[in-house]
Amino acid sequence: MLDKLNVIFQRFNEVNDLIIQPDVISDNKRYVLLNREYKSLQPLVEARERYLELSSRIEEAKSVLKEEKDPDFREMAKMELDEILPEFEELEEEVKILLIPKDPEDDKNALVEIRQGAGGDEGAIFAGDLFRMYQRYCEGKGWKVEVITMNEGTAGGFKEVSFEVTGESVYGILKYESGVHRVQRVPATESQGRVHTSAASVVVLPEAEEVDVDLDMKDVKKDTYRSQGAGGQHVNKTESAVRLTHLPTGVVVECQDGRSQHKNYEQALKVLRSRLFDIEFKKKQEDQAAKRKTMVSTGDRSAKIRTYNYPQGRVTDHRIGLTTYNLNDVIGGDIQKFIDELHMAENAEKMKEGSDII
Repeated sequence: MLDKLNVIFQRFNEVNDLIIQPDVISDNKRYVLLNREYKSLQPLVEARERYLELSSRIEEAKSVLKEEKDPDFREMAKMELDEILPEFEELEEEVKILLIPKDPEDDKNALVEIRQGAGGDEGAIFAGDLFRMYQRYCEGKGWKVEVITMNEGTAGGFKEVSFEVTGESVYGILKYESGVHRVQRVPATESQGRVHTSAASVVVLPEAEEVDVDLDMKDVKKDTYRSQGAGGQHVNKTESAVRLTHLPTGVVVECQDGRSQHKNYEQALKVLRSRLFDIEFKKKQEDQAAKRKTMVSTGDRSAKIRTYNYPQGRVTDHRIGLTTYNLNDVIGGDIQKFIDELHMAENAEKMKEGSDII
C-alpha cells in the first residue's frame, strides 16, 4: 500500500511543478486537466502523510516493548499501541477506497434530463414529482439548480424538463439516478380508484467543458424561433428560443427558457457539448460495464432502477435490492441513503474485481 502511495506522491509533486510552468499556463486545456489531477491526488497525499506518521508511532511503540525493561515505559508503549492500531486499521480501509480508480468525470457539474414515460398524463405528473425531489435534494446540498428547458404536461408536471446542477462533485453523486423510475399509485385522473404503473426516465450527464470537446462551430446549425408556453407575452413576441443541430451526429438541442436569445444560445451550446461528450463517455461506460458486469452503474439508461409504491409507502431500488418505507421523505428529497448504498456497492464491486490502481 505504501508503495502505491509513494508513486502517487511522486506524481503529485510532478503535477505541482508542471502547473506553474509558463508553457502549461498558456495551454488552457493542459492546465485545466493538470489542475483536475492535482485536486484528485490531494486526498491520497494527505492520507500518505497520516499513514507515515502512524506507522512511525507504531514502530516506535513496538521497539519500546521489545527492548525496554522499565515496566512504566512498557505500559505507556502498550497504551500507545492500543490507541493507534484501531486508527491505523481504519486509515488502511480509507486508503483502499481512495485507491479505487475514480471516474474522472465525478467532480463535474451535471445536466439532468427528466422525460415522461409510460402512463400518459400520470407519467408527466410523476416527472414533475421527480423534478421537485431532485430540486429539494440539491437545495439541501447547497447546490445551484438552473432550469434549461421545460415542456409542461397537459394535466400538470412535465413532458420533459432539463436543468443544470452546479456544486461540488455533483455528477459523481447524481449519476446513480440515471435510468427508468416507476411509480405505482392511483392517478388523479383515475375515477375507479385503481392503482396504475407509470414511469419517467432520468438521464444525468457530466457537464462538458470546452477542453473536453473539440466542437467545430462550422458543424453547428443555429435556428431561432418564438418560445412556446409559460413566460408571458415577451417570449412569444421575440425569437429568443434557440435550436442547435450538430450536423455530423444529428444531435439537436433546443433551449427556450431564458428571455434572452444570447442566454438560450449559451445554455444550448453547453447542453450540446455535454451530449457530444456523453456519446463517447457512454461508450466507455458500456465497455466498462461489459467487463465488470456491474449491477450498479451499467450505463444502460433504459434499465428500470427504482419503484415508488404509494399504497405501501415503499421505495425499492432494484439494483441493490434496497427497500425503504419512507416514500414521502424520499419524494421530498431525502434520497441520500440510496446514493450512499449505491456508492458503497459500486466500490465493493471494484475492490472485489481487483482493479489495477494507478
